[in-house]
Amino acid sequence: MKENLPKPVFQSKVSIEECLLKRRSVRSFKYKKPTLQEISQLLWSAYGITQQRNMFKTTPSAGATYPLEIYCLLEDGIYHYLPEEHAIELIKKGDFRKELVSIVLGQDFVYDASLNIIICAVYERTTLYYGNRGIRYVYFEVGHCAQNICLQAISLGLDSVCIGAFEDEKLKKLLEVNEDVEPLYVISVGVKR
Repeated sequence: MKENLPKPVFQSKVSIEECLLKRRSVRSFKYKKPTLQEISQLLWSAYGITQQRNMFKTTPSAGATYPLEIYCLLEDGIYHYLPEEHAIELIKKGDFRKELVSIVLGQDFVYDASLNIIICAVYERTTLYYGNRGIRYVYFEVGHCAQNICLQAISLGLDSVCIGAFEDEKLKKLLEVNEDVEPLYVISVGVKR
């Protein structure tokens, strides 16, 4: 089941400098259901299309190979972001926040986050062109994507924290992804407690 997201907003009242100044890793959230506009804005900032003709995205990519796949875990299910359509596709219906807490080694604040964004990569999209050095380029891209999400969160009056500690195979199983899709980062976004 696919759901189109509202158009992202391209201007805000918060400057990039203010977002940089206020960005902190927050590990204590009070649950607030995210609006569809907030979900739209965060996913667009992660990997949305910025130029239709060349399908350029918000995140720079070596050779425009775009190896990332973005997933969003909400209270009602797990969704896959479709940047070309600016839509989300339901992967699994249900509340999987407790499972995610276990997968991220008991970091229970992910349960109270408004949403958890999971950045994955298909390395071969980049290594096909750049060989093993492409792995490094994928890591650069994940960092750009994560920073976009964290700064966008501040612009929306939200906070975030990036998580690298998790059980890879369990997260892949939860997301029901193919073997070539590797989870690299979990970003919890929400209202600071």
